[in-house]
Amino acid sequence: MSNHGFSTKALHVGNKPDESTGAVSPPIYQTSTYVQSSPGKHKGYEYSRTHNPTRSRLQECLSSLENAKHCMVTSSGMSTTHIIMQCIPKGATVICGDDIYGGTFRLFNTVIDHEYNFIFTDTTDTEATIKLVKEKKPALLWLESPTNPLLKISDIVALTEASNQVNAVSVVDNTFMSPYFQKPLDLGATITYHSMSKYINGHSDVVAGAAMTNDSELYDKMLYFQNSIGPNQSPFDSWLVLRGVKTLAVRMDKHEENAMEVAKYLESHPLVEKVTYPGLTSHPQHDIAKSQMSGFGGMITFFIKGGIENSRLFLENVSLFVLAESLGGVESLIEHPAIMTHASIPKAEREKIGLTDNLIRLSVGIEDLKDLIEDLDNGFAACK
Repeated sequence: MSNHGFSTKALHVGNKPDESTGAVSPPIYQTSTYVQSSPGKHKGYEYSRTHNPTRSRLQECLSSLENAKHCMVTSSGMSTTHIIMQCIPKGATVICGDDIYGGTFRLFNTVIDHEYNFIFTDTTDTEATIKLVKEKKPALLWLESPTNPLLKISDIVALTEASNQVNAVSVVDNTFMSPYFQKPLDLGATITYHSMSKYINGHSDVVAGAAMTNDSELYDKMLYFQNSIGPNQSPFDSWLVLRGVKTLAVRMDKHEENAMEVAKYLESHPLVEKVTYPGLTSHPQHDIAKSQMSGFGGMITFFIKGGIENSRLFLENVSLFVLAESLGGVESLIEHPAIMTHASIPKAEREKIGLTDNLIRLSVGIEDLKDLIEDLDNGFAACK
């Protein structure tokens, strides 16, 4: 269905009716093992750690949405990250953005830091990053664009081209945009990565990860490590994501519609020091965002006046914006990165990149806009 539109593929690729019963919603193959007609002779499936029909359907669907030949899904975004890193030679240099998800930073900086030479840099400085890539010749370039939580945008085309010139694997964490608003493989990346717990699933009821690529040799390595280590995604979770992704396009449109209006509201509020949203012309990389994204997503970062005290008061007095970690669900979420999702990053490191104690991150949901604005008003009213 390569010639069909995004929503058509999201609904139909991997979702063909069950051939044996005609069921429009395919069954969940909740099995661990499969019968063999003779030793080593089977119907493509032998053990569900290795392959599972429900998981295969999801991988087929996601591949079509990212314009990829291959997709691997796992039990979490972090397990996907770890599998990708297993494919990189030990001792190799890895260049990574300085503003990344706290869990990724923890993995890179405290768990596998002894296995690689990590260099953290501001990848929004395109010229400096290209120079660093040419000089260090890394085995891997890891980008988040937009970043979590500062929503910085990197020039994916320029940076992946530079990494390709030194034969480096380039990974773009596409979690914040989803395949609907951004397709890193089309922009030159080797791997596009997702925490599917977020927008792809979209209902805050699954933890899952995915990596898509057009590099068959690299994909075979990832599958080898997935099978060897074992963080496979369960059949039921695969089915839930397959169901969730059907509405990805309509959800992302509504997320963006609400987020743009919320960002404008925040930008004009007297208690807000600064707003960061890629769709605002005030965003420092707004032009790059327009060139490589078809939409601006549902994530907003803003800095509230009054420091940590007003941050707490604000967060304690909103209700529709649920105070919780994660993002990308249909419901609006709000969090304080310095205390919650990015607490594993030392305070000095956080402040060096601008992740201060008055920073608040919004995942704008699909509720009625007027109700969201009223909820934010209640939060500001409680501040001093």
